[in-house]
Parts: sequence; C-alpha cells; structure tokens
Amino acid sequence: MAFEDTFKALSDPVRRDILETLKQGRLSAGEIADRYDLSRATVSYHLSQLKKADLIVEEKEKNFIYYEINTSVLEGLMLWLSQFTEVLHERES
Repeated sequence: MAFEDTFKALSDPVRRDILETLKQGRLSAGEIADRYDLSRATVSYHLSQLKKADLIVEEKEKNFIYYEINTSVLEGLMLWLSQFTEVLHERES
C-alpha cells in the first residue's frame, strides 16, 4: 500500500464524503455524481484518485461502473495507525 496515495486521497473533503456515502453499499458513478453539485468530470477525477489509492474498487456491469469501498486498504491503514495509539497509552501510564 502506498500511504502517500492514501493520505493524499483522504486529504480532500469531497473524497472523504464519497467514502462515507459508499459505506452504505456500492453505487454507480452516476449515482455518486448525482449527490454532488459538481461536474461529472470532477466527480470522475475524485473517483480516480480514490481508485489510485486503492480505497475503492470498481466493477463494470453492462453500461455502468459501480464503486465500493476496498475494506482491506482501510484495515491496513487502521492497523498501521493503531501503533500510535499504543504509544499514547504507554505515555499515559
């Protein structure tokens, strides 16, 4: 996992909001775009950045592309971040 890509993708509030939206399940690119007051090209860019960071995966079905969260990347990120929680607990003791 490239943490640089992950953190860069997560630094944008629109991309974080897209991830929160996808918590409820997979959506097509059009369904995602309809939720935002942005051009479809801009939403497509945000989706490509999330995909580049492996935070989402896409699945093509007929004329549609569906996106869903890639939980394995988020689990890896949480595991990595948890080491710092352990340091904080040690300092508090």
